[in-house]
Amino acid sequence: MSGLWQSQFEDNKKKAQPLAVAMRPRNLDEFVGQHHFLGQGKMLRRMLQADRLTSVIFYGPPGCGKTTLSELIAKTTKRRFERANAAAVGVKDVRLILDDARKALEQDGRKTIFFLDEIHRFNRAQQDILLEDVEKGIITLIGATTENPYFTINSPLVSRSQIFQFKALTNDQIKEVISNAITDKERGLGKHQITIDNDAAEFLANTSDGDARRALTAIEIAALSSIDDLDIPQKITITLDIAQESIQQKAINYDAKGDQHYDAASAFIKSMRGSDPDAALYWLAMMIHAGEDPRFIARRIAILASEDIGNADPNALQVAAAAFDITMRIGLPECQLTLSQAVIYMSTAPKSNSATTAIFAALKDVREGRTIPVPKKLKDGHYAGAKELGNATGYKSAHSSETGFVDQDYLGVDKTYYVPTERGYEKRIGQYLQWVDNQRNKDSK
Repeated sequence: MSGLWQSQFEDNKKKAQPLAVAMRPRNLDEFVGQHHFLGQGKMLRRMLQADRLTSVIFYGPPGCGKTTLSELIAKTTKRRFERANAAAVGVKDVRLILDDARKALEQDGRKTIFFLDEIHRFNRAQQDILLEDVEKGIITLIGATTENPYFTINSPLVSRSQIFQFKALTNDQIKEVISNAITDKERGLGKHQITIDNDAAEFLANTSDGDARRALTAIEIAALSSIDDLDIPQKITITLDIAQESIQQKAINYDAKGDQHYDAASAFIKSMRGSDPDAALYWLAMMIHAGEDPRFIARRIAILASEDIGNADPNALQVAAAAFDITMRIGLPECQLTLSQAVIYMSTAPKSNSATTAIFAALKDVREGRTIPVPKKLKDGHYAGAKELGNATGYKSAHSSETGFVDQDYLGVDKTYYVPTERGYEKRIGQYLQWVDNQRNKDSK
């Protein structure tokens, strides 16, 4: 009876599996995506086929095959295979796995592959317990993470591992996954005659955003909600309406503290700097939709107004200041209108980083050069004894001249930090500075 009960239990467990689990590929040929390192003749495929995997880090967005590929490795390797999720285990659990790996190596020479999912959830001290055994070859580590390993994984572990960056699946690959699921009679929905309209498949591919698990979950909901009796083969069509009801909101892979945050902000800034308002608006919309703090967005706009526009359009700083103030006062959703206006202004304003390069050059001289003393004539003279020290003596005010300029040394050394461009208002600034130089030359004759 125990054997019969066990068989029934396994059968029930198999039936209870979500479609995304049931449809996991059984071999590398069934694996969809990641051709850049898993295609025929590619390095990782050769390593797996020869069962000579070294420690690796699988890095990429959710639903692109990191865990699935690790499970394939578990099925095909001749080595011991241990698995754990960093969100569910502690240091004690990992030490037990490492101890067993050492014993297996000592007793029968079998090496161990240790798959640690969500490795980024271990802090750096916890990650350190893996280092010695990875270095000695006692375990071959497979660390899976959605976070940039250069930010979240200890440098010694990264340096001892090969990093494979997984890409989100393309729309065509998502549609291939969907097609496999609705035609597979053994593991999928193939016992039913399911067709899916082209616009429904395209919608699911777009909305899944490269996440195969999300697409399969939506197909499962769409199919099961349309089938009266799961055990009786039926003919159904998944229309766009059914698809839209099965997946309510597009998933965006965005961690406000991770590299998606920095990548989106980088694209946002570079698009404004590159005078592309449409691209800048897209990245703005993505950050807003993903729940980015609007104050962070407003700060980035304010920084850009000085860093990349500067005096080519001094009004940009006023626009940025107003946008920041309004964002702080009213918040979302209304402030997205203000942010949009500011982003368009910044994107279409003339660009200059002359103010930025000027202050960086001056700071470099202050840090690295000999400190220049304040010339005596420029020192404060508003205290008793200042004249006795020679301070403020000989200073000429610019307002004492009809032209508003007097030839006077304000630094004590010959330095040029600010070089205006010929763009926007800076062209007028350059003309004024040229006039100042002409006045100096005239006074020196």
